Amino acid sequence: MEIRICKDPKELGKSAAKYVAEAIRECIKEKGSARIALSTGASQFDTISELVKEDVDWSKVEMFHLDEYVDLDESHGASFRKYLKERFCEKLPIPLKKAHFVDGKAESIPELTREITKEPIDIGLIGIGENAHIAFNDPPADFDTKESYIVVNLDTACRNQQMGEGWFKTFDEVPKQAVSMTVHQIMSCRKIVSCVPYAVKANAIEKTIHTKETTPLVPATKLKEHSDFILYVDMDSAKGILK
Repeated sequence: MEIRICKDPKELGKSAAKYVAEAIRECIKEKGSARIALSTGASQFDTISELVKEDVDWSKVEMFHLDEYVDLDESHGASFRKYLKERFCEKLPIPLKKAHFVDGKAESIPELTREITKEPIDIGLIGIGENAHIAFNDPPADFDTKESYIVVNLDTACRNQQMGEGWFKTFDEVPKQAVSMTVHQIMSCRKIVSCVPYAVKANAIEKTIHTKETTPLVPATKLKEHSDFILYVDMDSAKGILK
């Protein structure tokens, strides 16, 4: 694990985007294509906005989406496939080779699984939630399943985060379930980059780093077992580890 501390979210986004773009270019150079997985949410705004500016042959990049709420229409402002289409796909100078979106329907899982298991994901941009979840694997996360995507229940802390970020007006509007990429599938990425700015993430970062054991109660601790994991934080999210 490597921790990179940046001044603020803007600097974090630029630094992470440059690193990820270079990793993508290396994959394309080595094998003619690259497969990436993208997180969403407010913490990814700066990284994604900078990544689309990078000099990458996107026609050789295949993208996988991490998660989506069950029964949430794509037209809803909180839809993560809407988020990725508007903030990433539509901003690229040339279209992606292919984009695989999670539609929040359990019946779509077999097709997603077939596509994602054809080859390893080269680079996963994996956010960490306020409750230390990765994707929507809230604590206690399922570390045992070997499935690629599963339907998960969202805990109170996760649902409060979604409301706090402004995606929903009230807590009751936040869906109770989502289709999420599993911890097993996330850990199968060849390289994992986590971009985690903002003071609201400081507690999650502190728990992730300072919890010695790998535990489903702090799902992000699993990332520390990965052989190629880089954590990007800013001065606010790093408060708990700079004491």
